[in-house]
Amino acid sequence: MPHVFARRRQQLMDAYGPGSILIVPAAREQQRNADVDYAFRQDSDFYYLTGFEEPDAILVLSPGRQGEQVVLFVRPRDRDAETWNGRRAGVEGAVDRFHAEKAYPVSAFEMELTRLVEGTRQVCYTFGRHATLDRMVLQAAQRHRAQPRLGLDGPDYFADPLAVLSDMRLYKQPNEIEALRRAAAITAHGHHEAMRIAAPGAGEWEIQAALEYVFQASGSPRVGYGSIVAAGENATILHYTTNRVRAKDGDLVLIDAGAEVDFLTADVTRVFPVSGRFSPAQRAVYEVVLEAELRAIAACRVGRAAQEVHDIAVRTLTEGMVTLGLLSGNVTDLIASEAFRRYYMHRTSHWLGMDVHDVGWYRQGGVWRNLAPGMVLTIEPGLYIAADDDAAPEALRGIGIRIEDDVLVTDDGPDVLTAQCVKDIADIEAMVASRPRHVSRISA
Repeated sequence: MPHVFARRRQQLMDAYGPGSILIVPAAREQQRNADVDYAFRQDSDFYYLTGFEEPDAILVLSPGRQGEQVVLFVRPRDRDAETWNGRRAGVEGAVDRFHAEKAYPVSAFEMELTRLVEGTRQVCYTFGRHATLDRMVLQAAQRHRAQPRLGLDGPDYFADPLAVLSDMRLYKQPNEIEALRRAAAITAHGHHEAMRIAAPGAGEWEIQAALEYVFQASGSPRVGYGSIVAAGENATILHYTTNRVRAKDGDLVLIDAGAEVDFLTADVTRVFPVSGRFSPAQRAVYEVVLEAELRAIAACRVGRAAQEVHDIAVRTLTEGMVTLGLLSGNVTDLIASEAFRRYYMHRTSHWLGMDVHDVGWYRQGGVWRNLAPGMVLTIEPGLYIAADDDAAPEALRGIGIRIEDDVLVTDDGPDVLTAQCVKDIADIEAMVASRPRHVSRISA
């Protein structure tokens, strides 16, 4: 796999050319409380270019600089620190294992950067994420401007490398698509086990534990984002992550969760009746959302704008809201006035990849981007009817439904990576009725 990272670095350097210097920092360890840190996960851009998973490192790319086109600044080897916290690659490992042309201790970054900046015309760096590093980069550039008597030749421009890097990440290569397929398969297994273990009285946290056990046991090192397990009216909260309520008889459970594989994540939402059967009202709302999702997926074709996909979902949902009695009036007028936003307040899609809300612009210069082969996006329409919404029919209050799949755009049409995760009503009810395969509830 080193060749993959090398190809990405070369593509980024080719985009900026000789005379540029690109600086991409790794993620830093973050304290959770007292002497406990959050579980570390590498910055996506940094990993995309290096494959290096340790914190507090910095990548410097200098296109055309002989012997120093690829330089890594890393934590040095330290026997005491490694005894307590795990092994480090060190300076030697950064060269031998991660194919940097040169490597230095990260403590040398400020001094070496002044030298590396010399003779460049532009510095490519994303400001605003790391105050200390921002200061170092600015000072390195300013030294060359403020001391002309020393004959220093330094940069005249600053640029943000994300302008190119984000677009690179938007188009998935075969190895990334394969990782997404594996993440999707693992995610489907986890959702299915959650459906099997759920029952009236089950805690949202118990269902989450079953889901994430299957993820990790299947080879996923972590979730791609915090799992949402929302029973009953909690499903009307879009980013509900408390996951501390017990499901009641008759509740729907909404799960929005995805496994990560090789730093790429799936993103799937499914809704199921904890008692085994959808009520007539739940079924009616679910069918509207499912129809919107299927129509939107069908629209994920090369050359169509991402906005068109959203528009199709909005129209289908708005038609359904009128049928359900949530809205009244002409559908076109309801869309124009955005009346639908009372029950559908988010967009239908986002890019998916190393980050659950992945990088890449959606519009530029006021024009929506067209879909192209290699793009991966979610399709996730929903309806959310608050329990205290007096304007909604009483039978629909407290129902929250979102159905989400991950779609790869291809020349042959949409490829639903998550198709194996059941979503037809009959299949969901059959899954809920089946016995758990991997875990069982533990009585207190």
